[in-house]
Amino acid sequence: MKSGISFHVDATQGASRRLTVNIEIDGPFTGDVLELRFPRWIPGSYFIREPMQHLSDLSATCDGKEIKTKRIDVDGIQISGVSDASKLSITYRLLAAEMTCRANHLDASHVHIMPPYTWVLPTLGIDLSRMDLSHNVTLDKPEDWQTATQLVGKEGEWVANGRDELLDAIMESNSNPMISFEIEGCMQYLKLWDSGGLEIPKKGVDRLIEAMKLVIEEHFALFGVPEWKDYWTVLHLTDSGRGGLEHLRSQTSMMPRRCLQEGNEDDWRDLVSLFSHEFLHQWNVKQLRPANFLDYELQKEVHSDLLWWFEGLTSWLGDIICLRSGAWTEDDWKKDWTRKMKRHYDRNGMEHESLQESSHDAWIHLYRPNSYSREVQISYYLEGEMAILYLDIELRKRSDGKFGMDDIMATLYHNFKISSPTPGITHSDIKNAIQDLESNHKINCPPGELGLGELLDSLVSERKVPDTISAMESIGFKMVAEKKQDGAWLGLNMSNSPGSTKVRTHLTGSPCRNDIHTGDEIVAIDGLRVKSCKQMSAAIYGNSGIPTTITIAREGVLREVVVTPIDNPHHLVKVEGEGNSIWNAIKATSR
Repeated sequence: MKSGISFHVDATQGASRRLTVNIEIDGPFTGDVLELRFPRWIPGSYFIREPMQHLSDLSATCDGKEIKTKRIDVDGIQISGVSDASKLSITYRLLAAEMTCRANHLDASHVHIMPPYTWVLPTLGIDLSRMDLSHNVTLDKPEDWQTATQLVGKEGEWVANGRDELLDAIMESNSNPMISFEIEGCMQYLKLWDSGGLEIPKKGVDRLIEAMKLVIEEHFALFGVPEWKDYWTVLHLTDSGRGGLEHLRSQTSMMPRRCLQEGNEDDWRDLVSLFSHEFLHQWNVKQLRPANFLDYELQKEVHSDLLWWFEGLTSWLGDIICLRSGAWTEDDWKKDWTRKMKRHYDRNGMEHESLQESSHDAWIHLYRPNSYSREVQISYYLEGEMAILYLDIELRKRSDGKFGMDDIMATLYHNFKISSPTPGITHSDIKNAIQDLESNHKINCPPGELGLGELLDSLVSERKVPDTISAMESIGFKMVAEKKQDGAWLGLNMSNSPGSTKVRTHLTGSPCRNDIHTGDEIVAIDGLRVKSCKQMSAAIYGNSGIPTTITIAREGVLREVVVTPIDNPHHLVKVEGEGNSIWNAIKATSR
């Protein structure tokens, strides 16, 4: 059934960087007042945003006659005198100049539509069950542009079945060709755009398609061929921007354009990982959700204890799938894990915050950190992945490699996906799945150690670092220092500008944490002027254990502090070794 609500966006004025939006609502109306509001967050990005800041030139007509509008709160529009109207039309313009995967973006070469921040939705004044019906969605754009969207229809005219599909149906339109291929009866579509208008290297695209095929096949082998048959990948190539966001049957990802250029293997590895991560979210977030996310309330914060699962497990399993599929080599995985461990040891707050606590703090700090954030806060992505790795390895050890966290994920998906009789999961459901596997397959707990269910509780609720070094040793790997750094160490992360160096953050264990602040400029060491990080390192090289006078500039005022540099901590971050039978079981393909 039709909702009687249509949504239209005009993207033909690329040079203006502004979209023109029109929403038409047919009567009947349930009262004299109609209210419409923007969503203020989107699944996958747990942060209150304010799309109303981009709106201008708001107007409305009631049965063809202009009618007054009123702004309400920070997200809404109110229109009075609509009780007898047969059709209401609302028009506004939206600035679309923010180039991220979570925003609208328009220029002369493309448009990317982020629906939650494009459409104001009725929240009062109509029968709200109409939002669950089908809506017409139309787009005006240059004739030579072709649009990637998961909506059903023809170019420029589509239908969205219900509110959630309407809000999750991204649109990317540009003149680049649509690339498509089929895997096990499922069509895959790839739409690329380069922010600078550069030609996209064909060799790099071909390599990406082959990697995508391998990763997709591995996902299908684990979970089965999905009920949905089509999937869209939108990839924005930029100078330095990164990020990704899952949607229903689609993803928008952003990477530096060098990821498709030869010789940039680190960025290539990140691109493959990003695709796998966002693709896995089709199962772990879009289909398997926290129980309180079954019906999204998008006007206010909605908290979950489980972001460590939905992002940490997705990070761990997404990368393991890259390895299993052959899209990554084992060396790729080792390099990536080394990078993650360096970030963890440089700064982490695992003695101050648990994973469950970090899930709630997503709304506070993840998207707006300060220079001291990682001292007392953790990432449910990175530290969540560490916890999942530890749990996966323990499960593999106790089952002689037969079972892992991928089995738990597949079980939870089939039992609790949104189309199941019991949709949505809680912490207890995850714990029960682990304990059921233990019981059903007679997996014994070693004497003196926690059962896997209790181990799960400990990993996510306690403020402590998982012993990933011992876990890696148990699968045949040794963790070593990446490279021995001679000389003394101050534990400062610096920013270089011509002729000066400033403190960005303190690294874990920094001996000058309390004496030198972030934002301070390092002017001299023992009276010797320093103008670069290289000069700083040279000036303190032989000063380990020796009190050293450091001249700083703070808020334009010179001062001296005495600090005693220490030896470089040489954290054990690099993976070495060939792995054992348990590691071979972890990386074994399911295809």
